[in-house]
Amino acid sequence: MSAAGPDTSGSTDFPDHGVHTFILGAGCFWCMDAVYRKTRGVSAVVSGYIGGHTPQPNYREVCSGTTGHAEAVAVTFDAAVVPADVILDMFFTGHDPTTLNRQGYDVGTQYRSSMFYVDDQQRLLFEAALRRNQQNWDDPIVTEIVPAPHFHEAETIHQDFYARNPYEGYCQVIINPKLAKARKYYSQWLTE
Repeated sequence: MSAAGPDTSGSTDFPDHGVHTFILGAGCFWCMDAVYRKTRGVSAVVSGYIGGHTPQPNYREVCSGTTGHAEAVAVTFDAAVVPADVILDMFFTGHDPTTLNRQGYDVGTQYRSSMFYVDDQQRLLFEAALRRNQQNWDDPIVTEIVPAPHFHEAETIHQDFYARNPYEGYCQVIINPKLAKARKYYSQWLTE
């Protein structure tokens, strides 16, 4: 990532009002869940599984890498409070979109960088965000942009994980630096 941070110019004609939901996979869903829950205008964040072949996946199965599902978050936000481009730029800043099927120590297709669109308008917005954010990375972005199949909500223990477990090792070592990076680039959009 460049020292200058994300460039939020070059937005598309996505509505600057109304409530929208984006489904985004950025490695372990606990990380982006923590960041988006602290974002102004975000009304809901749901951790879940998407994009695989198992009809009712659970955490253990998804972690095995055999289901085809990715860990992802469904982020619902009010575009009048936080622009869609900010939500998407936070996604590209919050993980390394240049590593295929890997985020740090988390390895496997379940940790792939992915964006799941529900219509052509979202697809175009996601593609524009990818192009816009490519300049912030030396290596090519490998984020997949694909139609959204059924989103499976993860078990209750995985919802709002960081807030309930802030002193757990993973939260201290992995999530805290991601929150610090979000504060660095997006402080005007964060609640704390």
